[in-house]
Amino acid sequence: MGLLLSVTYATSQGRELRTADSARLSDLVRQAQLGVEQAESTLDGLRGDIDGAQQQAAGADAGVAGLLSQAGGYQVAGTLTEVSGPGLTVTLTDAVRDDFGDYPAGATPNDLVVHQQDVQAVLNALWAGGATAIQMQDQRIDAMTAPRCIGNTLLLGGRTYSPPYTMRAIGPIDEMKAALEAQPGVQVYRQYAARYGLGYQVEAAQNLTVAASTASPRLQFATVPHS
Repeated sequence: MGLLLSVTYATSQGRELRTADSARLSDLVRQAQLGVEQAESTLDGLRGDIDGAQQQAAGADAGVAGLLSQAGGYQVAGTLTEVSGPGLTVTLTDAVRDDFGDYPAGATPNDLVVHQQDVQAVLNALWAGGATAIQMQDQRIDAMTAPRCIGNTLLLGGRTYSPPYTMRAIGPIDEMKAALEAQPGVQVYRQYAARYGLGYQVEAAQNLTVAASTASPRLQFATVPHS
């Protein structure tokens, strides 16, 4: 016992190992989110300046107007414009406790919340079903987007969200429904939903709108055509 006390004292240098001002992960995420929001506000202002300059240049030069029109097609392919069409809306929600705040029989706290793997399973199924554009919460999903669990919230694109988690996908409705039914991760989630009251809702619509991506495209490779 004396040895353990000596080691503890030496490690903490006479202070408590867990201090009140220790930085917690949730605090770090909150600070990072504030930085992201400030950067996005600055970015929105700069984009407005660029759009204004482009419109002015296009009005004065037919060549510039033609290039901007050509660039519009690349923006659609690169998720930089919103897209509309038929599709599905999938909503995942945490289970609701009873009036006494008790858990269902045999359940643990982890059984009653939506996890990262549940969200990822739905996204994978929608892509596999032929989705051409997906939005989660208020963000467009692309190949570089990765939802991450932070406690009982979800970190996406530098911002944190609480359930319900809503995913909208444009694509062939029947094929996406079939992909959701066949996805193993979604099957497991639905079993927990039936047992413990987690929310799982799928709605079809003929005219959904998926927001444009606000992320700047990442250039990885560039080629120069040979003359």
